[in-house]
Amino acid sequence: MATPTPDSQDNFDQFDEEEEQQLGGTTSGRKRLFSKELRCMMYGFGDDQNPYTESVDFLEDLVIEFITETTHRAMEVGRTGRVQVEDIIFLVRKDARKYARVKDLLTMNEELKKARKAFDEVKYVE
Repeated sequence: MATPTPDSQDNFDQFDEEEEQQLGGTTSGRKRLFSKELRCMMYGFGDDQNPYTESVDFLEDLVIEFITETTHRAMEVGRTGRVQVEDIIFLVRKDARKYARVKDLLTMNEELKKARKAFDEVKYVE
């Protein structure tokens, strides 16, 4: 195994910057949207309380990529240019875990709407 020379180290650093820009890393100036939540989730799933920033950034890149791809696919399924809940349900219908989670979230959202409405009605009566 050859020892790295200063020139090969410079090439390695250049590769890291190019790869990070392709992944939408912080060198391109993109603001991290989910880093706080992802850190908490990683800790909840057994990672260190303060996970490496690189790990959080990489996971966030994966999440953003998943959201983007799903949104694009949903735009192709339903009415062009619009994303509706039914389109997302259609896309995840074959993945039992995702489908169950979507159904749970939609049910919880309806329950929260009803509870808020009932609370507002009681508030106005008094």
